[in-house]
Amino acid sequence: MSYIEVNYPSEKTEFYTMLREQVKLYTDGETDRMAVLSNTSSVIAQAFPRANWVGFYLVSGDELVVGPFQGKPAVSRIAYGKGVCGTAWKENKSQVVEEVSCFPGHIACDCSSRSEIVIPLRGSDGTMWGVLDMDSVEYAYFDEEDRVGLEETVKLLERISR
Repeated sequence: MSYIEVNYPSEKTEFYTMLREQVKLYTDGETDRMAVLSNTSSVIAQAFPRANWVGFYLVSGDELVVGPFQGKPAVSRIAYGKGVCGTAWKENKSQVVEEVSCFPGHIACDCSSRSEIVIPLRGSDGTMWGVLDMDSVEYAYFDEEDRVGLEETVKLLERISR
């Protein structure tokens, strides 16, 4: 299937409805985790033009290991509780960071990143198996509406948790 450019609405409820439709379009019927995460990271990156990094870190023992992403090369492994991603894992909750330079222990992959959002990925049993990580070059690019919208979006990935 070829990618068709989508014009996302500015109103966030409509935006996230369309984003979920696009994720479904490019992932429904696919059972391979890497294929689903690869297309999901691409769809999300296309939807967020001011995001400079969109991707996944997957739980592997006591670390998060980089998975499919869109953007510059990234840190390969993040320890439990370290940086924004490791904190989201430790606290088992989403993180919305307006200014990454103010986040204690922030792990810089791209020096142009200013804000970040990290959303836990959970299986149907509630077990956390990874995170969606997004960075932006803009201060406070992500907000609580984005947190809610992205949490709903990643629920589409529950089926590939194992």
